Amino acid sequence: MEIISGEDPSKNDNSFHENENQHFKPWGIELNQYCMLMHLSQFTGFFLLPVIMWAVHRKESELINQHGKNILNWSISLLIYAFIGMLLTFIIIGIPLLILVGACSLLFTIVAAIKATNGEVFKYPFAFEFFK
Repeated sequence: MEIISGEDPSKNDNSFHENENQHFKPWGIELNQYCMLMHLSQFTGFFLLPVIMWAVHRKESELINQHGKNILNWSISLLIYAFIGMLLTFIIIGIPLLILVGACSLLFTIVAAIKATNGEVFKYPFAFEFFK
């Protein structure tokens, strides 16, 4: 394969995702909007919704695969932080920790959805990396 520009398109994430975006439309919507909905689906309270959205289309799109793994890593990390916070409520420090975890979850999810709309992949801060 001859590369005219001298750059490998797979190394430039934005151009790679733009090319992918032109061809694949899950559920009939743009790829970036689908990824945004994956992040926002965390607000439904159903852990399975973003997992299903990811699992259905992860093989057709590397962008969906990356977003889905980040969402899963964050969701599992969030459960761990919430569990620790609940255990620590017996010594009072858990209450502020749970408030902080909730605020981070809200903020990080909104930032991730905005970045997904722009075609960027947001890696949730403080998320353990279960899926690479």
